Amino acid sequence: MQVGNVTTPFGRRPMSLAQVRGQMKTAEIKSGKTADKWKVFRNVCEAREMLGVQDRALAVLDALLTFYPDNELSEERGLVVFPSNDQLSVRAHGIAGTTLRRHLAALVDAGLIHRKDSANGKRYARKDGSGAIEDAFGFSLAPLLARAEELAHAAQQVAAERKRFRIAKEALTVCRRDVRKLITAAVEEGAPGDWSHIEALFIALVARIPRSPMILDLTSILEEMEMLREEIINRLEIQENSENTDGNAVQNGCHKQNSKSESIHELEPSSEKEQGAKSSQDIRPTREPIKAFPLAMVLQACPEIVNYGPGGAVGSWRDLMSAAVVVRSMLAVSPSAYQDACDALGPENAAAVMACILERAGHINSAGGYLRDLSRKAERGEFSLGPMLMALMRTNAGTARRAS
Repeated sequence: MQVGNVTTPFGRRPMSLAQVRGQMKTAEIKSGKTADKWKVFRNVCEAREMLGVQDRALAVLDALLTFYPDNELSEERGLVVFPSNDQLSVRAHGIAGTTLRRHLAALVDAGLIHRKDSANGKRYARKDGSGAIEDAFGFSLAPLLARAEELAHAAQQVAAERKRFRIAKEALTVCRRDVRKLITAAVEEGAPGDWSHIEALFIALVARIPRSPMILDLTSILEEMEMLREEIINRLEIQENSENTDGNAVQNGCHKQNSKSESIHELEPSSEKEQGAKSSQDIRPTREPIKAFPLAMVLQACPEIVNYGPGGAVGSWRDLMSAAVVVRSMLAVSPSAYQDACDALGPENAAAVMACILERAGHINSAGGYLRDLSRKAERGEFSLGPMLMALMRTNAGTARRAS
């Protein structure tokens, strides 16, 4: 057989110089070297894109390996398999003859197998008198043994790249959702800023994500999306800090007597005056708020709030406060308005008020304005939660009777 650009016998393609160098490399396999053939095969499958082989070619390689009698590839036991095309086709799941030859050529081109041709181009083994194989002609698996470490390293590289791709894709998905939620919340709550321009930037970034992105595409867009998220968060934090500063200045200047005072009497300050309550109570230290009414009573008066609790249930004051935050956002109540209510009523009672507002949402034009009005009345001693809860309990009881 001649090599180079001269056509070889039996109609096969000429052997390239790269293939010649590959065969010379396999001749340098260290004595005693072995490798698990199926582990090597898995590495080839992992690195198939890097090697430039298709799935059908891998099926042919799998079939070739089944003709090697041992699990360990070893030069001492011989590395040539010699199945016929018919035998190979059966073990490669019935692949057609022309397709089989094309993929065998692809495996040779990829440097995963070598041809060892006989004088007549047939595949067979020559045996001695005792039946042991003296020489064999067919396909040599020596490249798999010679390149075992290289293939393992390639498989590790591909796995690492796949992990990087998955992490970048997940991070971009999370960041994209965060930006969408932040823009929606800012628009719904009327936060100052050119949110239409920011949304246009967001839409343009999303449009740049390819249908089948590469890792470089994802990392580039992720970096810009994270910068956009940071910009939005900074704007919202500046606005919230400004609102809190203004609200605290007004509260400290005009309502010092109610600052962080969280007793049951705050909800009914008129009773304090009737009992001759002294101003010294106004300067007592902050402590855990006393619940004005039992949680069960609040839930009986405001059953709708339960649907917005964690897991669709409210079993504690903490659950009620979590549900109130969800309802606050849903009813477009600004964070500053809700914070004012917490300062005036205490966090538990503010959550109870939000539950009441939810029950009457259909009769309230602006939930945020209504809550601010109640907070101001509470600070002046003109609001009590009890009558609101009792009215809702009566309403719900009447509705239940009519339904029955």
